[in-house]
Order: sequence, then structure tokens, then C-alpha cells
Amino acid sequence: MATLYTYPDYWRSYPVLIAAQYSGVQLNVISGPPEFEPQAGCRTDHFLSKFPLGKVPAFEGENGFLIHESNAIAHYVGTDALRGSGPKDYALVQQWVSYADGELVPSVANWVYPTLGATAYNKQASEKAQTALRGALSFLNEHLQTRTFLVGERVSLADITVVCALLLLYKQVLDPSLREPFSNVTRWFCTCVHQPQFSAVLGEVKLCEKAAQCQVKKDVKTPKKPEQKTEEEADATEEAMAAEPKAKDPFAALPQSPFVLDEFKRQYSNEDPQTVALPHFWEHFDRDGWSLWYAEYKYPNELGEVFMSSNLIAGMFQRLERLRKNGFASVALFGKDGDSSISGVWLFRGQQLAFELCDDWKVDYGSYSWRKLDPDSEECKTLVKEYLCWEGEFKHVGKPFNQGKIFK
Repeated sequence: MATLYTYPDYWRSYPVLIAAQYSGVQLNVISGPPEFEPQAGCRTDHFLSKFPLGKVPAFEGENGFLIHESNAIAHYVGTDALRGSGPKDYALVQQWVSYADGELVPSVANWVYPTLGATAYNKQASEKAQTALRGALSFLNEHLQTRTFLVGERVSLADITVVCALLLLYKQVLDPSLREPFSNVTRWFCTCVHQPQFSAVLGEVKLCEKAAQCQVKKDVKTPKKPEQKTEEEADATEEAMAAEPKAKDPFAALPQSPFVLDEFKRQYSNEDPQTVALPHFWEHFDRDGWSLWYAEYKYPNELGEVFMSSNLIAGMFQRLERLRKNGFASVALFGKDGDSSISGVWLFRGQQLAFELCDDWKVDYGSYSWRKLDPDSEECKTLVKEYLCWEGEFKHVGKPFNQGKIFK
């Protein structure tokens, strides 16, 4: 499986993940140790040996192909249809990708980041950014006057890239009064984010109702002359913003546990699951500090083609990035197109169902029934073995194993 290294919830990775939803490419998203260390602002030697610039998102294909930069990765993992049908459409897609990076992203950063407390507020820079964005959005609004999508009659990388560039703007500062002159842009934006491939990555996108205000520090005695940020400084700001913890750790109050999840993940990733990883798991498992759960998708009759069901699982995993340090799961898809089911085994820190600890984690869990497992029972040991090894009788399912995905 191809690997994507990135920060948790990093907007520059969204185009890659959305393109992968359209193409059906399965990505193993790594946003934490042991392979990658975002919080400390550094990378492991293993990561830097592959990506010397240390930039994310970074992509490693199953064939060893290495590439960084969001737009390049999205182009690679996407479909021919996303890239454009023919030389003219291909060129137009590239035009809008460049438009997003050159016209939108810098101004969105100068306007929105101060409202998030990620950068210092500068009145002149903010006003300049707002003026530039009104011009850029007016151009976009006119282009969309008679079009549903930016290029051709369906979604392309142009739409994906521009939507992601505008995402923070629409969520943070573009309130109804500010959106009013750009009704075509808003119509197109909402059309895109409601596509299943977008929502699988972005979740529900709520448009701003009241513009967030910039946080002005009153103890600044000497105003600094506004300067245009270099590309390196802008990247550093984005990385710091992406890596900064945005909320209190829901697991912080739990006592220390002797079970080291990262060590088990290493064993599972690098050794044979049945002969090495599982014995390690049961030898070190802390029954007081961790809990095991069985989950089953409630609406199997609504599942259609297998690739869409697979994307459903992947979308849930992507929205749970911040749970990876305290959770692990193997979720399997059984059956075939039009006759399938989804179920899996989950491991969480503590004795409570982890989704209930954070509102951001509740998007998908209501679609599953959850049952706590007794780790000393034969049923539990059988389920853990079958789901982690992706082989066995799976008597409780009644359908043949099709494919599985690991949340780690």
C-alpha cells in the first residue's frame, strides 16, 4: 500500500486524499511516530533519507516511487479524468492549480491565520489580503457564471485544489454578507464539498455564519513594517500551525500504561502478525489501561460497490487522525458488490469508547454498533486473530473476506 506522510488534519494533504478517493488508491496515512514526528518539528532519519527536504505531504509508492508537494502527489494518485481530457483541458487544470497557489493561498493565509492565532495580526497586510481575495473571487465568480465545474463537465484536480485553498476562508471568515457578491463561487464550492469523495475527507463543511476576528496583541510597543513572507517562512508557519496541538488531549487524565502502542504497531508493521505481532500483543496487553471493541456497520443494505465501501472505511480513518496515538483498528470488508458488510476490531486507550471523548471523532461512529470485548474470552482472541491476520473462518459474518484496512 502507498504511504502518505503528513501532519494530522493538514489542509495541504486534502487534495491528495480527495484525489485518492476518486481513483480508489489506498493510502496508508502516517502522521505520527515512530516513522514520523510532527510535534517536535523534526523528522526521523528514516524519513529524511527518503525526503531530504523534510517537507510534507510526502508520498512513497508501493514501487518505491518518492515524491513531495501536494499538487504533484494529487496529480500522481488521481485519475486521467481528474487531470483533464486532452491537452487543452490538461492545461486549464494546471492553470487553476497555479491560480490556487499563487492568487488564493497567500492571501487566505494573511487574512485567516491571524484569526486562528497562528500568526501575528497586521492591519495593513490583512486589508491588502482581503482586497486581493475580492478580486480573485470576482474573477472566479464570473468564470462560474455558466459552469458547474472549473474545467469540463465534471470534477477535476482544478476543483479539488481551489476548493481546498478556499476551505479555511469559507469556514472562518467568509460570512453570508461577504459571500453575497460571489454566489456562483459559493454554489460551486457547496456542490464540490457535498460530493462523496470530498465529504469522505473533509467531513461536513459548515460555512461561516460570523466572521472570526483577528487577535490583536495590545502589548506590542513598536509596530513592525509589514513584509511579504518568503515561501520558506510561509511553509514554516503552516507547518507550525498544523503541528500545534489544537485541543486538550482527551486521554491526558488517564494513568500511565505499561503497554506501548507504538511498539506493537512496529511489530505489526514489520513482522509476521500471527507468529510475532499477536504473541507480543497478548504478552504486553494492559487490560486495565486499554480496551478492545467489536464494531459492525449498521446499514449493510445501503452498501453498493466494493470500492465505495472501501472508501467509506478510509474516510472514517482519515477523520480520526488525532486518535492514532491512542487507538488501533483492523476493519474488514466482506462480500461483493451489492452484498457486503463491514466490521472490525478496535483497540482504545482506557475503558471508555474513545469516540465519546471528542466531538470531532463522532462523525462516523454512530453508523456502527459497538460491543466491548472481554480480552480473556476465546471469542475476543479469535476475533483479534482473524481481523489482524485477515484470515480465518469469520463465522459471525457469513460472507467471504474481501479486503481490510488498518488504522494505526
